[in-house]
Amino acid sequence: MAWSTRQLAELAGTTTKAVRHYHEIGLLEEPERASNGYKRYGAGHLVRLLRIRRLTDLGVALADVPSVESGDEKARQILRDLDAELAADIERRQRMRRELAAVMENRAALDMPPDFRTLADDLPETQRSLLLAYSSILTPAAMAALRAQLAGPRRENLEAEFAALDEDAPEEVRQRLAERMAPDARRQHRDHPGLADLGLSSHREAPVAESVVAHALVEFCNRAHLDVLRRVHAILSEEETTESESDGARG
Repeated sequence: MAWSTRQLAELAGTTTKAVRHYHEIGLLEEPERASNGYKRYGAGHLVRLLRIRRLTDLGVALADVPSVESGDEKARQILRDLDAELAADIERRQRMRRELAAVMENRAALDMPPDFRTLADDLPETQRSLLLAYSSILTPAAMAALRAQLAGPRRENLEAEFAALDEDAPEEVRQRLAERMAPDARRQHRDHPGLADLGLSSHREAPVAESVVAHALVEFCNRAHLDVLRRVHAILSEEETTESESDGARG
């Protein structure tokens, strides 16, 4: 008893379109035809079709099926490459599951680069948004340095005060806040000097990196925040100038 194309496809768990395609590319031999012109498939065709399906289900490309069936060194290399791809895919999916678990546990982790999720609870929303934006331009080494910086000693009350700074805060409030923030900024620059140089810390072209930083600061910080940051920078620059002049005088 012979089977039609539809019956063969059903037995093999595939489609008639797939069977016809395998004929076209030479993977499945054409069967004999009955007197009425219909194809007549036998057990050999079924076994062949099941073998093709088995290999493609494992991820083998149709073009590689004949090579894999040969069992030679090329076949083994194809399978080794496929195994390496699957291992990488498994690792990627496991990493995705870990990140999903972090987001389900703490929604704030959604606004953090993956390696920073343990810091999500301790950072204001604005700072989390800035970090996520910076992750698009900073090198892995710079991100690691930034993570180490944030994981170190921080004055959370001061960070919270900065985050809550009203846009219309008086100038004296901004200046006092800048003066209190300056020592931490000085220490961070000393411990992680590369972060202050976008040319060294970014893997993007300088204009692109600078545009990301500028846009992020303007969009996620209000005018008072930006003014305080400018004041902190001015304090540090003045200190550096004073130190340079003192060194020059001693020399």
